[in-house]
Amino acid sequence: MLYQHRNESELSLLMLGLPGVGCHLELTRDPVHQIHPVPIPEDLLVLYLGKEVPEEAVARLVASGGRQVEALNPYWIEWGVTVQDPDGYRLVLCRRSWTA
Repeated sequence: MLYQHRNESELSLLMLGLPGVGCHLELTRDPVHQIHPVPIPEDLLVLYLGKEVPEEAVARLVASGGRQVEALNPYWIEWGVTVQDPDGYRLVLCRRSWTA
């Protein structure tokens, strides 16, 4: 599920979730109460795919303004692909599975 709302004078909202999962990720931007984050290379959102990272997914992230970068942590270099967004935050697409 992907829900996106954008209005230049209002809050921008992006919600990302999976069917049947009791949680979602919400990213917001408020033009009135702006913050100026200072990300570091270890500010990561990691998605465990449980399969090879699709090249087309990386290409779409890059086409949307991201930049493929080398991870600071060697673990992510071995097991995933790291993409940095225009604000400096990093997304890791990991080919391993997550088990809690």
